Amino acid sequence: MKLATYKDGSRDGQLVVVSRDLAAAHYATGIAAHLQQVLDDWGFLSPQLQDLYDALNAGRARHAFPFDPAQCMAPLPRAYQWADGSAYLNHVELVRAARHAEVPATFYTDPLMYQGGSDDFIGPCDDVVVPSEAFGIDFEAEVAVVTGDVPMGASPEQALDGIRLLMLVNDVSLRNLIPAELAKGFGFFQSKPATAFGPVAVTLDEVGEAWDKGRLHLTMQSTWNGRKVGLCDAGPEMTFHFGQLVAHICKTRNVRAGTIVGSGTVSNKGVQVNGKTEWPKGYSCIAEKRCIETIQDGKPTTEFMKFGDTIRIEMKGRDGQSVFGAIDQKIVAPA
Repeated sequence: MKLATYKDGSRDGQLVVVSRDLAAAHYATGIAAHLQQVLDDWGFLSPQLQDLYDALNAGRARHAFPFDPAQCMAPLPRAYQWADGSAYLNHVELVRAARHAEVPATFYTDPLMYQGGSDDFIGPCDDVVVPSEAFGIDFEAEVAVVTGDVPMGASPEQALDGIRLLMLVNDVSLRNLIPAELAKGFGFFQSKPATAFGPVAVTLDEVGEAWDKGRLHLTMQSTWNGRKVGLCDAGPEMTFHFGQLVAHICKTRNVRAGTIVGSGTVSNKGVQVNGKTEWPKGYSCIAEKRCIETIQDGKPTTEFMKFGDTIRIEMKGRDGQSVFGAIDQKIVAPA
C-alpha cells in the first residue's frame, strides 16, 4: 500500500491512503490520524489500511479525492530517529580519489552513518530554504526505509524483518560548511539542513521483485533545472544493504518504530570507453560530479545550486509508473 501525510495546519498532518497509480487518495480517518500511530501498532492497524487501499484501487472508496503531492508533508513529518548511511562505496571512493586520499579498509566492512535532524522534515514540493548560496547547496538523491521495533543485537537478516516502508529522499547538503565541521571530529550538523521526502511511503510488496535482499533495484532519476543529470541504479552497487544498515544501529541500542534509515547518495561506478573513464548513468549529487571533474581535469567546474534552481527526484517501477511520486523542489532564500 501507499501512504502519505496531508497538510492540515498541524505539526503531524493527516494520514491518507493513496492509490497505486497515485491518482486518488482517501483520509485514513477512523483507522489512524498519523503514520507514527500505524508504525507503533503495525500488526493491528496496517491490515485495516490495506483494506482501505484495496477498496481505493478498486474504485469502491466512497470518499476518495484526487491526490495532490503539493499538499503533502513528508510521510513522517517528524521522526524519532533519522540515521543516514553511506552505503554506496563508489561515492566514498570518488570523494577520496578527488583529494588523493585512500579509502580506509574498515569502510568496506563497517558502514558509515550519521544521525541527522529529525524534528523538521519538509514535504516533496516544499521550497528548500537556505540562508546563503555561499554555503554550497547540493541535493542528494537517496532511498530510505522506515522501521518497526528492532531489538539491540539484531542480525542483518533479523533487521530486514523490521522494515515496514520505503521512501524517496532529498538529503540536502551544504557542502562548503562540511570541511570545517568534520575537522572538529564530531561529524555533520549545520551542514545538513532539513531533509525532504517523497510524497508517499510504500510497503515492500508494492515494488515486487525490485526489492531483493535489502536492496531496491530501480533507477534513481535526478533532474536539475529541467535537465536529467542522473539515471543511477540503486540496487547492484549498494555495498551495505538496508538490513546491514539497521543492524549497524542495533549494535548498542534498540531501534524503535518510526526510525528512518537512509542509503546515502545512490552512486554507480564509471565505465571504460576508449581508455577513458566515463559515467554514463550520471550522478545523484553535485559533489560527486565535481569529484569526477577533479579526477579527470584537475579541478571542478560544475557549480553548486543557486537560488531559483529546481531539483526533481523520482523512481519508476518496472511498469513505468512512479513508485513514490516525485520530489520537486526549488531552492530559495529566507523570506
